[in-house]
Parts: sequence; structure tokens; C-alpha cells
Amino acid sequence: MPKRSVAARNARKIKYLILDVDGVMTDGGLYYSVDGHELKRFHAHDGYGIVRILAAGIGVGIISGRQTPIVDARAKALGIVDVYQGADDKVSAMRCIQKKYGYADDEFAFIADDLFDLPLLNLVGLSVAPRNALPEVRRAVHLVTKASGGDGAVRELVDFLLTQRNGVKRNVRPSNVRSKRTRT
Repeated sequence: MPKRSVAARNARKIKYLILDVDGVMTDGGLYYSVDGHELKRFHAHDGYGIVRILAAGIGVGIISGRQTPIVDARAKALGIVDVYQGADDKVSAMRCIQKKYGYADDEFAFIADDLFDLPLLNLVGLSVAPRNALPEVRRAVHLVTKASGGDGAVRELVDFLLTQRNGVKRNVRPSNVRSKRTRT
């Protein structure tokens, strides 16, 4: 069965989406101010996708190998509660989420881009990599997005998950978003 067909079938089971940060939610670049403060660039389309998938009842968490307050701030702005930073062992971090919610391995999706992400990518029901992931990672996953990390890869995955799960189209607005302005 082609990878895309497997990805579509597996997507229907997903109850929880795990996001890597550097190279997935961001472009992977490390930017520093003159004062030495770290900066990150997030894409608004990804943010709105996260708002939509949470509204659809699919959980979202972050597991990152690095530690930075910027990630905590972004997670809080998007309503992401489960944030694991400085995670040398991403499988263990996923097990904490799993214990909290009781989901099976195949009910998790994970999008990541680097070699140290492979153990978790190989464990979850739907493994995804952005277009700019390392070649070894792209070969190992069920689905590779057309968009690069930090440039809409998360949104593309969210749209795919929602469409496969229940036919929700891209432009459908979540029912709990009341105003035309959504902070993403």
C-alpha cells in the first residue's frame, strides 16, 4: 500500500498531535538579538491550524529537545497545555502524555525533522516530516508535507488530519472561535 494511503488510514485514528519545534513549528534557524536573547519565527497559518485542531477535539502537545521560554509563550498563546522541553528522550515524554490521556501509540501523530526524532516517529500511528527534514527522516515517515517547517507544515498536517478524520474542509471555522480575529 502506498505511503499516502497508509497515512490517510492512520490519520482517522489520531486523537493527539505531537509537535517538534525547531524545524517544524519554526524554520530551524537559531536567531539571537544583540543582547543574546533567542528569537524564533512562527507561522500564523500553523497557529490557526493548531486552534482548529484543538477545537475539533484532537489534543496537541509539544516535545522539544531544546529549552526556551519562547516555546512556553507560543504554547500558551495557542492553548497548548502539554509542553515538554529539554526532552532528550522524546519517547519518554510521549509516554507521560499517554499516561495522562490513556491513548494508544497508534492514536498519536508526530511531526519532526531530525535523526533524534526517529525513535518516536517509528512508534506513533502517523509519522510526518516537513519538506525540509533530513533525508533519513523523510524516508522513514508515513507522510512528508509539501511545506517546510516554519512555513505552513503544521497547518498542512492539520488540514490533512481533519479532512481524513471527518471531511472538514480548510476554510471551516471552529465553532468556539467567536470573533473574526483569532490570535495565532
